[in-house]
Amino acid sequence: MSTLNIKRDEKKGKIWSHVRSKWLIETPEERVRQEYLLVLVNDYGFSLDQIAEEIDLTGRGSASARADFAIWRTARDKSQDNSLFIIVECKSDNVTIKQQDYHQGENYARICDAPFFVTHNSRETKYWRVKKDKVPGYIEEIENIPAADATDSEIEELLSKLRVFKEKEFADLLHKCHNIIRNREKKDPAAAFDEIAKVLFVKVYVERQLLTRQSKENLFTVKVLNAQIAENPLDNLFQETKQAFSSDKIFEDDESINLKPATGEEIVRQLEKYNLSDTSEDVKGVAFERFLGRTFRGEIGQFFTPRSIVEFMVHMVDPQEGDVVCDPASGSGGFLIRVFEIVREKILADVDREYNAFKTALMNEKLSEENRAKKLKTKFTEIQNVIDQRCEGSRLWKLANRCIYGTDANDRMARTSKMNMIMHGDGHGGVHHHDGFLNVNGIFEGRFDIILTNPPFGANVEPTDKVLEVDTYVNPEVEKRYLREYGDLYSQAQARVKAALNKPIARLFNLPKSDKAKIKTELLFIERCLDLLKPGGRLGIVLPEGVFNNPSLAYVREFTEDRAFIRAIVSLPQETFISSGANVKCSLLFLQKFTEEEQQRFEDIYSKAKADVEARYADEHAAETRRLKTAMEQSRLEKDIGQRKAMQKEFSDYLKEIEVQKAAEARKLLKERFNYYIFMYEAEKVGISATGEEDQNELYPNPNQPQNVEKTCLELYREFLADPKAFAGGDD
Repeated sequence: MSTLNIKRDEKKGKIWSHVRSKWLIETPEERVRQEYLLVLVNDYGFSLDQIAEEIDLTGRGSASARADFAIWRTARDKSQDNSLFIIVECKSDNVTIKQQDYHQGENYARICDAPFFVTHNSRETKYWRVKKDKVPGYIEEIENIPAADATDSEIEELLSKLRVFKEKEFADLLHKCHNIIRNREKKDPAAAFDEIAKVLFVKVYVERQLLTRQSKENLFTVKVLNAQIAENPLDNLFQETKQAFSSDKIFEDDESINLKPATGEEIVRQLEKYNLSDTSEDVKGVAFERFLGRTFRGEIGQFFTPRSIVEFMVHMVDPQEGDVVCDPASGSGGFLIRVFEIVREKILADVDREYNAFKTALMNEKLSEENRAKKLKTKFTEIQNVIDQRCEGSRLWKLANRCIYGTDANDRMARTSKMNMIMHGDGHGGVHHHDGFLNVNGIFEGRFDIILTNPPFGANVEPTDKVLEVDTYVNPEVEKRYLREYGDLYSQAQARVKAALNKPIARLFNLPKSDKAKIKTELLFIERCLDLLKPGGRLGIVLPEGVFNNPSLAYVREFTEDRAFIRAIVSLPQETFISSGANVKCSLLFLQKFTEEEQQRFEDIYSKAKADVEARYADEHAAETRRLKTAMEQSRLEKDIGQRKAMQKEFSDYLKEIEVQKAAEARKLLKERFNYYIFMYEAEKVGISATGEEDQNELYPNPNQPQNVEKTCLELYREFLADPKAFAGGDD
């Protein structure tokens, strides 16, 4: 069979329909359809006499159900008007395919008794099987549709093997693979995980090659690997994968898959039937959390934030296009991935609105169909250019390459985060293996609109924890790049780190009370996050509840209040992090750093409050000072040394007491004069049980809300932002 190609008449703005054998106006939607026809014919092997285009499915004269493509199993089936095999629904490129599109495709497939349907645009293709023994609405996503020459047994194999995984199912499979490696190779849990990570990354690479049609054969199968003449064909594939991502430095140059060929073959056998390339749902992240939390409970599990908490925190800070976001303790990258996905959705929705508004406006103009199609095509091309992630400077390129940053002190987590982000669409270039307290590349003070983080709890930064030479080294080529991007701000940021070489890390911060004392890691992260934020930037951070109510940590709370508005505090139930190996009751703190004007206003009000308190105590302080000095002078004249020492101590104690009292009163006066409302919420159900299973969730709108919850925490917070006084009963 000869290869089918697109046929256009550029002058007339038309595109040829091979199925209908006629010229059509080339709208962007028509282009998507005709390009997918090439895939059906050239890649899947269907012939034109097996395919109908724009077919009416409900009967002559009705336009309520028209499929872009209807495909029969054979040309004879089509000629005899037998049941259909596959229905295809095409959408414009800049449309995010949504659930209603799946239901429309399913409805079309059920009307004509087709077992498969496809929802497609150039951005995303999903494949579905219709379960005829189930009620409408029950469909199963699968990895692919059958080729034209697929036998009955091959179709059954496709349906049983190549399917999109469910979180728990895939997490259990990862755990099974982990045990295979541990038992066969006698590796410790961490080393076994490293090997699984390598194999997973190979699989992602192979699937991407298939999706972009750079490869027509799935190389990640036991059958293909065994057909190769090589000592370790899986490692050969890993070296190819590593080379493809060489600039990202995810793996060391000399790194290889350290598994016996038979073990590698068994892992491939376990994984080959699963599809990891579906980026529309965040099941991979959940699967990693389940697997890692179970495998490294209390060790690596502590780095993972339950996905329901991630979802809630991201929506609370409400990231927008152009916001630069950082997680200085990024773990597996959960916060960064979700920000990337949400902002990407907003960008695509925005260009979709722009295109549809343009399309609607054209309908009101007196134009020929050819001119209207030409204008639509020009507008569509213009929009695609500004969102093409491969094009430097485009909106999605900026999101992936200039807006997402993270760092983690654990090299395994930093690598996992990079791989996780690549699987979810990118943004990995800003993630580093580095101490989150120290500046690295694009991560430095005053840079970020949003910080989202769940810092490690309980550990201490010791006086012996120092800034090392390795912390200050920057590759000269990399340094040139960042100097170009950030200029003097970058130079100054790196100079601060270099100036601290061989000195305690804690000396870079204001919160530690002494150079010789240790300080809790989470406390330094509060200061680090505030430092990283731009004026007006937003922070969402998970903290142990002691930070909010321990009397000994009042100085930390005051330090925070002096630099930022406390926007919200959400208390979480005790069991939230138990499945991650942490039995600590936590709350979520949401701050907004003062702008320069707000900071100045705060300091002016605070200075005035201190002055007013000082004035209020002036007469009392002067009188008491005179009394004590007179008493001390009298004891000196009487040569009563004991009385004199007692009076000196009384005077010293008085001064200390009066300073504490004045500070407390000035603080109270400050809060009265710099007064604002704070949203507070105590949650009982947050989407995860103590065992890590899905639970009811009152944090944000979702299908599993508790029945007694009329409005979720997020909805209440948005109402609060619109009218804070309403939540305080209207009091000033």
